[in-house]
Amino acid sequence: MDPNLRIAIQTIYQKVDEAVKQAGPKCEASGRCCRFAEYGHTLFLSQLEAEYLLASAPPFSSVDPAVCPFQVESLCTAREPRPLGCRVYFCDPNYQEEGQRISEQGIRELKALADEHGLAWRYAPLHVFLKEHREQFVSQENASADQNPPVSNQPHKIPLPMAT
Repeated sequence: MDPNLRIAIQTIYQKVDEAVKQAGPKCEASGRCCRFAEYGHTLFLSQLEAEYLLASAPPFSSVDPAVCPFQVESLCTAREPRPLGCRVYFCDPNYQEEGQRISEQGIRELKALADEHGLAWRYAPLHVFLKEHREQFVSQENASADQNPPVSNQPHKIPLPMAT
């Protein structure tokens, strides 16, 4: 990702974080935000956000539309690069209207950023981007293996240290 684009995304996220802080929603630390199917919601994000997230997030082991793979023991392991939807989501019923306003403003800014950089706008559920990322990674590994086939079909022997 272009460093200037990365900085611009971080700037938008900082403004969103500040707006959320000013709104003061309460977090119960229940982890509901990451258990999508259980609580009836879907995390949508833009292509820009997906690229930003996947460039910095820890590896993930599964892609399941029901849950976020970055939630481990009710904690987010991708806290810094988390997308806008994660930044604005709170269970606090008194925050919902303001959260929606903050979200819409953040999405407008991300869309404007994509337009400014001549990037196509794409908005989809998290699991769609994760699945595509996983498939791309597997394709790259397969292509690398095709370009560098093993010299022989014999197993590699690793010399053991000599006993003294």
